[in-house]
Amino acid sequence: MSIFHPSENISTPYYQYDLALLRQTLQHASESAAVHGYKIHYAMKANNNPAITDTIRDYGLGADCVSGNEVAEALRQGFPAREIVYAGVGKSDKEIELALREDILCLNCESLEELQVTEEIARGMQKIAPVAIRVNPGVAANTHRYITTGLEENKFGVHLSQLREVLDFASESPWLQLMGLHFHIGSQITSLQPFEMLTTKVNDLWQTMNMDERGATLLNLGGGLGVDYDNPEGNSLPPFAEYFDVFARHLQVPGHVKVRFELGRSIVAQCGKLITKVLYTKKGVNRSFVIADAGMNELMRPALYQSRHHITNLTSTKAPQIYDVVGPVCESSDVFATHIELPQTGRGDLLAIHSCGAYSESMMLLYNMRDRAGVVLVNENSHGHMADEAYMSTVLSKGNEIS
Repeated sequence: MSIFHPSENISTPYYQYDLALLRQTLQHASESAAVHGYKIHYAMKANNNPAITDTIRDYGLGADCVSGNEVAEALRQGFPAREIVYAGVGKSDKEIELALREDILCLNCESLEELQVTEEIARGMQKIAPVAIRVNPGVAANTHRYITTGLEENKFGVHLSQLREVLDFASESPWLQLMGLHFHIGSQITSLQPFEMLTTKVNDLWQTMNMDERGATLLNLGGGLGVDYDNPEGNSLPPFAEYFDVFARHLQVPGHVKVRFELGRSIVAQCGKLITKVLYTKKGVNRSFVIADAGMNELMRPALYQSRHHITNLTSTKAPQIYDVVGPVCESSDVFATHIELPQTGRGDLLAIHSCGAYSESMMLLYNMRDRAGVVLVNENSHGHMADEAYMSTVLSKGNEIS
C-alpha cells in the first residue's frame, strides 16, 4: 500500500485506510460465507469511520452493535434494521426501547434479568421483542485473557447451568420471540480448533435444549477470527474460506436455521495504518528510544493488553538498529514496541504502525487533551497506482487542529 505523505492539508499522526484492500477483503469474506449460505454482520465496534462502514454496507453485510449509539449509527449509515443485531451485557432501558422501536432483527440477551426487563419494556411499548440468548459455552479461545469471552465464569453470556431456565422464560413470554442462540468465544483467535470445539458444543445444545421445538430459526456464532499482526503485508487476507468451512463441516442444525457471524477485526484490521512522525530520539543507559507524535490515545491496544503491531520506517534506509518505540503521553504504558529493529531512525522520520484498521481509531481517547488524529483515504486502481491526490487527501478529521 502506498503512503500518503503529510502536507499542509493534514498533520501527523493520522490513520490511513486502503479502501482497495478493504474491498478485496470484503469480497473474499462475503464469497466464502455465501458458499454455505451464511450471513456476516460487521462488528461496528471495530471501526465506525463512515468511509469504512459505507464500503462494508455496500457489500451487503449486516451490522453487529454493542450500544444504542451503534444501533443508531448503523441505521443512519443505511444498514437495514432487519440486518442489525444488538448484543451487550448492560443495555439501558433507552437502548432497548430504541432497538424495539426501530424493529431491528434481534437483541442478544445475556442474563435472565435482562430478559425480564426487555419483556417489561416490550409490554409497555406493545411490541414483541425478538431475542436470542447468548450462551457462555465454556470453550477456551486460547487468546489474551481480556478478549476471551466464552469461559465458564465470565461477565458475558448465560452459564450452561442456567440456560434452560432462561430459554423457558423466553419461550413462554407472550412479549418475547425467541429467535435462537448466540455465541462468541473471543477475539484474535488464530487457530481453527476452538471454532471446531464450538460447533460440537452448539450441536449438543441445539438438541438438548429442544431449540427446534421452541421455534428457533437463528444461530449466531459470533466472530473471533484473528489476523496476522507480525506479517501484515505478507498475510493481508485472513483465511475466511477455511474458517467458514469448519462450521460447514461440523455444524448439525436444520437447514432452515439461518447461520450468522459477527466479524470485525478480520474485515478491517489490515486495511489501516497509523502514520506517525518521529519527534525525538533518546539514548538511555541500555536502550535507545524513538519518541513518536502518536501515543496510546491514538492506539490503545498495546497499553491495554500488550498487543504487538508491526512497525516500519518509511523514510530511512540506513543500517538497522534496536529501538523502543514510545509515544508522548504522560504514562509509562505509552509504549508501542520494545526491542525492535528499525533502520537508523531520526527526528522527522515517518513510521507506519500496521494493522490499525480495527480497535484503533474507534478506541481513540482525548487523554492529555490531545487533538484527535485525522484520516486519509487511499484508493488504488487495478494496477496498484494511487488515485489522484484530491481523493487521497480526503480528510475525515475530527479535531485535527494544528496546521
